[in-house]
Amino acid sequence: MQPIHTPQRIPEFLEQMLIGQYGAETAAKISDGCIRRRPVTLRVNTLKAETETVKKALSDAGIHSRTAEWYGEALILEDVREPEVQRLDIYRDGQIYLQSLSSMIPPLFLSPQAGECILDMAAAPGGKTTQMAALSGGKAQITACEKNYARSQRLKYNLEKQGAGTVVVMNEDARKLDPFFSFDKVLLDAPCSGSGTGDVPRITKELIERSVRTQEALLRKALELLKPGHEMVYSTCSVLREENERILKKVLPGAKARVVPIEHRVMSYLPLLPAEMEGVCCICPTELYEGFFAAKIRKDK
Repeated sequence: MQPIHTPQRIPEFLEQMLIGQYGAETAAKISDGCIRRRPVTLRVNTLKAETETVKKALSDAGIHSRTAEWYGEALILEDVREPEVQRLDIYRDGQIYLQSLSSMIPPLFLSPQAGECILDMAAAPGGKTTQMAALSGGKAQITACEKNYARSQRLKYNLEKQGAGTVVVMNEDARKLDPFFSFDKVLLDAPCSGSGTGDVPRITKELIERSVRTQEALLRKALELLKPGHEMVYSTCSVLREENERILKKVLPGAKARVVPIEHRVMSYLPLLPAEMEGVCCICPTELYEGFFAAKIRKDK
């Protein structure tokens, strides 16, 4: 097999895993996409601001922005880095949230609605949590879990800053949640190796193995807590099938759950990778997107 040539080498074992799963040509695209310097992107927090107001504030600061075709609240900034945005009032006031485009996608697939009881199983630092609050108009009852105390405090800070007042934070490992709880929807953005991101040089075999064990346990708990007949979204920032499709294949049959094909307009805009399962979403890392995986799952009645 031919090696992938990139300016910043990824670990040899990971290179071979990607080639084995996707073939040398696609693996090279993944590797190249991971090390690209992506533009700053942000999400307009509709609990506090409107897109046109934010765009004007950016323009007044000399920052050009354009709207993502598939999501009116997603803005792509040109010729600017995050520290410059963080100095703006719209950032300090919580009118925007700095967030990658790929990470905005799982909440869109979950489509939180007013009045729903929703669990975010690994919530910190809060990008997807606050997005779900905004998508529901601040009217979904969201429980956000974070086992690390320091990260849970950061989560609380971001929720307050973004005006997401209906979110309850639990400083708890979601794998230990009492089965007494039940939820209309669950978002499991699972801890992962980060194989779709710029962190690829630090990935080890042990990290992948540890991630897989955690993902399996979290998914089993998610399906235990999800109400029968309801749906959840499983996502990672990994493109490795061990952390994505193969977790689903292992867990779903015994949990009487199944993948629901994703039908969302964003799918026609994404650089998708081939997947082992029909109906899931696996994004190839590019100069605009991080590598990401998402699947919608329905628990049978």
